[in-house]
Amino acid sequence: MIAYNMQLYYDTVMQKVSRPLARKLEHSVELLRKSEKMALRLDPENGFYLAFSGGKDSQCLYHVARMAGVRFKAHMNLTSVDPPEVIRFVKTQYPDVELVKPKMSIYEMAKKKHLLPTRTFRWCCAEFKEMSGVGKVTLIGIRKAESARRAKREEISIEIKGKRNNETFDQWSEHEEKMVACVRGKDKIIVSPIIYWNERDVWEFLNVNGIPHCEIYDQGYTRIGCICCPMSQFRQKIKEIERWPHVKRNWIKAIQYLKDNGYNSHPEESAETNFRWWISGKSYKEFYADEFLQRKFDFKN
Repeated sequence: MIAYNMQLYYDTVMQKVSRPLARKLEHSVELLRKSEKMALRLDPENGFYLAFSGGKDSQCLYHVARMAGVRFKAHMNLTSVDPPEVIRFVKTQYPDVELVKPKMSIYEMAKKKHLLPTRTFRWCCAEFKEMSGVGKVTLIGIRKAESARRAKREEISIEIKGKRNNETFDQWSEHEEKMVACVRGKDKIIVSPIIYWNERDVWEFLNVNGIPHCEIYDQGYTRIGCICCPMSQFRQKIKEIERWPHVKRNWIKAIQYLKDNGYNSHPEESAETNFRWWISGKSYKEFYADEFLQRKFDFKN
């Protein structure tokens, strides 16, 4: 049975999971049901806009939303650097998820912007992810336990004119009417139903209910995301380009284009060297010292 055809019933699942997860699950379902009123007011036909990635967290989000009985439409925004195994998994296991193809590949976007995405300037998320779900109530599968940055998030985020306010449901419901007026247009409300879950909760929910997961989790990958994401560790990027070499080839072509058109900050170096610098996550001075001088300097002094 594919994941899409699996029917999870609230009472049955609550009996299967551990008590700590049951408490979190109860809160997640309650938050979804309370928030549905707003979602249907903004999108009467589809309700919530569920952001799906094919990863374990978005799977939990999807199945909890179905278990809660709320109305939603799941979308997966492709970036052109998505692991092919993940796309096949989503197509097979979740055929109802709408695959949103980008109007321009990430490589062409880099040429247009005259630079590659970096940890400090992650324009890729803004271009391919963050504009989705505008004018709607968007469900995302982030968790506080994932990072220090996400630990600051609350279960409700209101994005108005590019600014984000984090709130609890009670705070949000106090000015619901105002939010309906503000969000219609380019703004959106983000709801994070599993924000208090940890990784153990996620795997328990999937395994207890027999929900299949993407194969690359069983091959040493702890996260599913874009290949060579600027936020990934260097070792992770090396592992990824060894598995999916076409991504490296396409980035080198993009870098060569930037060099040929005068947009490269270090045109004296080859496109291959520039690529190695980009995935290293280091400053150019640090990279040059490690790569060519074979020794490190203290650049803080």
